[in-house]
Amino acid sequence: MNNIKLIINNDLKKKGRERFFIKKELQCILNLYAKMVSNGSWKDYSFSTDAKEVSFDVYQRTSEKPVLRITKNLKPVYLNEKYFIKDKDGKVIKKSENLNQLITKTSWIRLKLIK
Repeated sequence: MNNIKLIINNDLKKKGRERFFIKKELQCILNLYAKMVSNGSWKDYSFSTDAKEVSFDVYQRTSEKPVLRITKNLKPVYLNEKYFIKDKDGKVIKKSENLNQLITKTSWIRLKLIK
């Protein structure tokens, strides 16, 4: 009995790998979502995950493809490629190393959702 050890899964902390948005990031995104829903621009959202990225997908209607994606790159090559805003075709509209700055400095009113 003296050889029993309590092992806590600290692999994510050691590797520094995140697999989803952290609480602050998610709060920032959901605050933006609430604002855009209240003005009638956005209707629905979903999350999609990949080995390389996780994204918050914005829909104008529930049956369509997402019209915007706020993406967190889990394996960025460059520092400024950590967060992206992508259009429905996957084209990068804006990118930044700070999600809060990316969201606050983007003119969401000028970024119209195209059908």
